Amino acid sequence: MRAVKKLKKMIQDSPQSTQSKIYSKLILMLETEEDNPIKDIYKLDQDEFDLAISLLKEWRIDRFYVGKSKVFDVAFQANEFNA
Repeated sequence: MRAVKKLKKMIQDSPQSTQSKIYSKLILMLETEEDNPIKDIYKLDQDEFDLAISLLKEWRIDRFYVGKSKVFDVAFQANEFNA
């Protein structure tokens, strides 16, 4: 399963978890192309860190991938909910 789909499900299932918050911020940063340190991904355990790296790879390769907008929407909603 692609990292984008995994993260969409993870964020939807538990938007208030620390991991979901970190992933949501990362996704928002990538989509809006804002400068933002990604130091928070170092707080993730190894498997979660690897998932974040997979997301970065997919985002670079699939800049115009349609599924990206879906995970962006979920991340945006979670970020607003947690604000």
